[in-house]
Amino acid sequence: MTRTEQFGVHLMFDGYGASPERLSNLDMLRNLLIDLPRALGMHAICEPCVVEVGPLNRKDPGGVSGFVMIAESHISFHTFPARRFVSADVYTCQNDLDTDRVKAMLSIAFWAESAEVNVVSRGTRYPSENLA
Repeated sequence: MTRTEQFGVHLMFDGYGASPERLSNLDMLRNLLIDLPRALGMHAICEPCVVEVGPLNRKDPGGVSGFVMIAESHISFHTFPARRFVSADVYTCQNDLDTDRVKAMLSIAFWAESAEVNVVSRGTRYPSENLA
C-alpha cells in the first residue's frame, strides 16, 4: 500500500470594498507579487507578470491581472477597480501556510473592507514516495 500525505494548501481570497486606486496601481501590484512570496518564505522563480485588461463583458469591466510562479506553486490576482473587488489565489506545496496572516496581508495590500477566504487542502492522497 502506498503511503500518502497532503501536497499543499490553496487559499482563495475575495476582497470587497477595496481601494480602486490600489486595484489599478500597476507598480503597487507588481511589488506585491515580489514582496508577498518573500514575506511568506516562498521563492519566486520568474519575474511577476502584471497586465492591465480592458472591459471584456458585462461581468468584467476591466482591471489588472497578475501572476508570479513560485517554486512552491503560484500567486495570482484579478482586480476589478470599478467594482472595488479583487480575487486572489495563493497556492503552495507547503502544508503550514499561515492563512490568517495571508488574509491580513492581502486585506491591507488592497485596502479591502471585507473578505471571503476559502482554504482547500490540495493533493490529499499525494504519494509519500516515488512510484516509478
